[in-house]
Amino acid sequence: MAADHNLESDLNALKIPAELRGDAPRPGRGAGRRRLWAAAIAAAVAIAILAFVNLRSAPVAVELGRAEISTDGAPAATLVASGYVVPHYQVEVGSKVMGKVAWIGVEKGDQVKKGQLLVRLEEDEYRARVESARGALATADANLEELRNGSRPEEIARAQAEMEGARTTYERVRELVAARVFSQQQLDDAKAQYDVALKTYELTKLGPRQEAIEQARAAVLQAQGDLAYAQTQLEATRITAPIAGTILDRVVETGELVTTMFTGDRGAKSYVVSLADLSDLRVELDINESDFGRVSMDQPCDIVLQAYLNRHYPGRVVEISPEANREKGTVQVKVQILKPDRFVRPQMLARVSFQQANETQQDKTAAPATSTTPAVTIPRSARIERNGRSAVFVVQDGRARLQEIQTNDPGGDHLVVTQGLAGGEAVVVNAPPALEDGTRVTVIAPSGGAG
Repeated sequence: MAADHNLESDLNALKIPAELRGDAPRPGRGAGRRRLWAAAIAAAVAIAILAFVNLRSAPVAVELGRAEISTDGAPAATLVASGYVVPHYQVEVGSKVMGKVAWIGVEKGDQVKKGQLLVRLEEDEYRARVESARGALATADANLEELRNGSRPEEIARAQAEMEGARTTYERVRELVAARVFSQQQLDDAKAQYDVALKTYELTKLGPRQEAIEQARAAVLQAQGDLAYAQTQLEATRITAPIAGTILDRVVETGELVTTMFTGDRGAKSYVVSLADLSDLRVELDINESDFGRVSMDQPCDIVLQAYLNRHYPGRVVEISPEANREKGTVQVKVQILKPDRFVRPQMLARVSFQQANETQQDKTAAPATSTTPAVTIPRSARIERNGRSAVFVVQDGRARLQEIQTNDPGGDHLVVTQGLAGGEAVVVNAPPALEDGTRVTVIAPSGGAG
């Protein structure tokens, strides 16, 4: 912001003396006339200052070129964009049951195998439920077995003895009624008791009804289901890794409560760890609609991490969003990192150079990284000298920003930038003499051949 600073200094230097403003009291006659002259001079100075400010703040018209990325022997970049590394799949491992954490076996950054034990919850309550369900199943099994076996010989013999006794009583009462010793009511009672004993004997010989057996069998099935559910809940206290991957975050500690419901940042946790397969990483980018025509499925790409500018990774476009973001005017694109290593980590900033696909390429995959480092090139007319150093003006947010660079000169219309630019920047070509660091600019069409 050197231009704004100089402008402020110039404005401070153009202050009107108090004598001219009429602020200082002056003795003698003609004070009114002096005030009038002072006001006129102040107005003239103000107009001059306003004109000066408008002149200094007016945008400067510039022509733009672009810092391009290319590799000897590899396709040139048609588009350069920045995005963030994300896992293809990231899993938040939760719990099927509620409970307190009894043990934790992993830390952030640990690599785990599928099925490996991560967290164990307190299990006493769930183990007691299993024992209770197991006892209920045993009871139901015993009831079914009893009904299946039918009446025991001893039960049949007892029913038969009761029936014989009732019949003997009935016959004796009938004789006494005939002799007019007992009444007819007593005979009827004896007959009813005999009929009940006879029916009981017949049912005892037949055994339980089939409906009762089926009902007992259903009770056994229900008890088996209750036991299986209780065992499932007990097993769920052992939380294991659903996939092989790397622990990205561990959100619980021993003694904390884990729940199956959604919760806030405080209190019970809804999951215990998050993990991802770091061998399956992508760069997620938002491509402006005006540049979207330069992107296609399976397009080869070159990926550079902001943290490691000297490391290049081959990539390939594997996902293009089926709809655009209306508010941002962008389309989301994901580029697969074909050969990630330990340096590539989720949420890292990455620069992706979309390359022009070779028409003869048949394998639909990005070419492997070459030993030649991709070069950033700029039009020769974009380079300027400032304080004995090479520099360019990079246009950002409508202003020209001075950026020092180091270059190699391979000849021709372009220079190779070895330091200072990442590629994809809009640079000023044929910079006007009035252009300074921080100056507002407006873009005009190139006059031809500048790059």
